[in-house]
Amino acid sequence: MAENPAEKPANDSKAKKAYGADSITVLEGLEAVRKRPGMYIGSTGERGLHHLIWEVVDNSVDEALAGYCDRVEVTLMADGGVRCKDNGRGIPVNVGKGQTMPAVELVLTVLHAGGKFDSDSYAVSGGLHGVGVSVVNALSTRLDVDIHRNGFQWTQTYEHSKPAAPLKKGPAVKDTGTTITYWADPTIFDAVVYSLETITRRLQEMAFLNKGLTIVVRDERHETPEEVTFCYPGGLEDFVKHINSSKNPIHKSIISFGAEEKGISGEIAMQWNESYGESVRTFANTINTHEGGTHEEGFRSALTTVVNRYAIDKRVLKDKDERLSGDDIREGLAAVVSVKLSEPQFEGQTKTKLGNAEAKTFVQKLCNDWLTDWFERNPSEAKTIINKSADAARARRAAQEARKLARRKTAMNGINMPGKLMDCRSNDPSKSELFIVEGDSAGGSARSGRDSLYQAILPIRGKIINVEKARLDRAMKNNEVQSLITAMGAGIHDDFDIEKARYHKLVLMADADVDGQHIRTLLLTFLFRFMRPLIEAGYVYLAQPPLFKIKWGGKTGDQYAYTDRERDGLLQAGIDAGRRPPKEEGIQRYKGLGEMDAKELWETTMDPTTRMLLQVSLDDAATADDLFSVLMGDDVESRRNFITRNARDVRFLDI
Repeated sequence: MAENPAEKPANDSKAKKAYGADSITVLEGLEAVRKRPGMYIGSTGERGLHHLIWEVVDNSVDEALAGYCDRVEVTLMADGGVRCKDNGRGIPVNVGKGQTMPAVELVLTVLHAGGKFDSDSYAVSGGLHGVGVSVVNALSTRLDVDIHRNGFQWTQTYEHSKPAAPLKKGPAVKDTGTTITYWADPTIFDAVVYSLETITRRLQEMAFLNKGLTIVVRDERHETPEEVTFCYPGGLEDFVKHINSSKNPIHKSIISFGAEEKGISGEIAMQWNESYGESVRTFANTINTHEGGTHEEGFRSALTTVVNRYAIDKRVLKDKDERLSGDDIREGLAAVVSVKLSEPQFEGQTKTKLGNAEAKTFVQKLCNDWLTDWFERNPSEAKTIINKSADAARARRAAQEARKLARRKTAMNGINMPGKLMDCRSNDPSKSELFIVEGDSAGGSARSGRDSLYQAILPIRGKIINVEKARLDRAMKNNEVQSLITAMGAGIHDDFDIEKARYHKLVLMADADVDGQHIRTLLLTFLFRFMRPLIEAGYVYLAQPPLFKIKWGGKTGDQYAYTDRERDGLLQAGIDAGRRPPKEEGIQRYKGLGEMDAKELWETTMDPTTRMLLQVSLDDAATADDLFSVLMGDDVESRRNFITRNARDVRFLDI
């Protein structure tokens, strides 16, 4: 099974040597993966299940990065399997030096066996090829591999991570590529249910980052299969257009530039819009660096320097004026920063923070040179950007004054702060909970029913301001916003310090109807834009108040139901058990939290031993950013389209 010496890369500058069996390096065995899957894929929940797909796709994208692949197809099969097909070179099939099995078998059965550890085969890599595929094999009941390489088809099946038969040589073929089909093990994962929305969002992102790569997603799980194709010849420029699709850009052209040096390359695209938030997304080797890192630091530093220098040179700012802050300049900025390194170093809690010092220097110089030139060549657009930044600076100073005033009021009034905070007696933030309660009547019940040692109550009146449509200074004039900021005691934006948070549980408690959901969404928008670290730390929860109370009568206790289906199920179960059906008035539907007395509110919603809380997580900040922009922004058409697409998932509907 000799390798074909005539294999030719699509881009000779991106891959130096042939990718063969001798490129596969073995580091360690596979034994622990099934026993401790969380160490390798993060969790055995939905996130871990989808991580298997990313690992397989990463291998195909690595072939694209090396210049050998321009099409990837991912299929969700009707029987629960996932198929990933590419037109790359195909995983090597011969036996490498010092090995006893074909290279493909090494890749699929040995952890850390992969060509990505050999810099001659891949100058840049996303996933750690071999780590991912072997982990996918370890966590699947079955995996099929179909390789077109050396002029022939090669196939092999694995059952519970072991080869069912030797690698089989098939008929002659003219194309090349790899197809991997696997079935995730239901005894490992909580549920084997894939989210088409999650998959399409991630793969669309991959298509943006790999200019010209075609990615096809098919869903064959329903009677009518769905298919979507992503291909972006404009790369990052198309990505910025996508980010700004529900916003109004303030200048026509997208600023786009890139450069390459030994061991590192970078691309950046950016455009400002009329919104008040920033949408800066960073990537290293196509991996979404949610936690930022050195490349983002370099970008921010250079951007702040260039804009301030230009503003002074053009006398928009005088020498004595306060300089524009990074926050001022990034207000309304949509940007994508993508770097590719031969040896990336990832840090942080989820290994999504880039640590390479050279990335900061490289990006800083790249941005400084290109942005300085762009501002000089586009004075009209530059003036628009500077004016927006100056407006943001004025709003920031006004907001600072508002915060100072709020702090002075708090110091003077003590516990009688705006919003009528009913604080808890404990001084231990890790045990303290703050309930944000809609309405005074519900606040009264919550106050009477709470455990005052650990539970604080902050009632809010009406609907909190929509911060997606309001600049910081206007938001800071809102009483509810001031109350919440003061109660938490940790600041906002860049001044936010989670170590100063007075409560480690922030529970949003609103009515289980459309108005209640709107208030929740407004609060979540505020927390995402002003106090995102609270969500990232897992401090934010949604209370789950019941919709119904079933009174059986007699000595039988009351029961609570949280949905129509649960109510019907409890009624049927009670009747089947010989209970007398409750009278019509025995089934109470709560229209709001205010209808519950203190005892009911405690039992159903606040008692730590019986309540249900839904933790708000932030798996993908970029997706959340898009969602808040669509739901709470000015673009009515985007919002209507979102509602139409997701109508089948609606839980609350008032007619």
